[in-house]
Amino acid sequence: MLRWFRAFLPKEERFFDLFARHAQTSVQCAKALQDMLRGGDETPVFCQRVNQFENDADSVTREVLTAVRRTFITPFDRGDIKNLITSMDDAVDQMQATAKAVMLFEVREFEPPMREMGGLIVECANLVGRALPLLQAIGQNVSMLTQITEELTKLEGRVDDLQDIGLKELYLKHRDANTMDFIVGAEIYDHLEKVADRFDDVANEINSIVIEQV
Repeated sequence: MLRWFRAFLPKEERFFDLFARHAQTSVQCAKALQDMLRGGDETPVFCQRVNQFENDADSVTREVLTAVRRTFITPFDRGDIKNLITSMDDAVDQMQATAKAVMLFEVREFEPPMREMGGLIVECANLVGRALPLLQAIGQNVSMLTQITEELTKLEGRVDDLQDIGLKELYLKHRDANTMDFIVGAEIYDHLEKVADRFDDVANEINSIVIEQV
């Protein structure tokens, strides 16, 4: 009965504009991360870009949370909105954590699997950007939303596989050399894998919203 009643009340559509802003910032952050993973002298420049985009994403997240408190009628459950934007922000936060590790250890060269993981992370960010507008008409977009979230989960699995491959190659490369190089490389792999995990969390939040609204 409550769901039927809410369907006839005006909703605050500003949330979708904010979701779109955050998603676009996430894509830009992922592309900066991908550029960072190319290595070279400009690595610190791209690390700084990741940091800036993370700050921008935080600002949007705060706007969403403020809007949740102030808006009488929301597009869907307040808790779902909070969980969705928080999971989106966690992905960007993890990209920043990766960039911080790169700066801390002064890494300037990256293994091929790391660069491939960076490309998959950009794909994840783009998929989230595609999914969010569809939440404005969930009933009409269940199939597409399901397809996108399934693809996000597949990408997360591919990133996991690349981490395993990369760690093995890293071990073989450094087992008779500098142990610290292996430790640093493993740390970078771990951060990259966690970025994909956070995007998979976003997929789970989207699925939860779909289940509740359909």
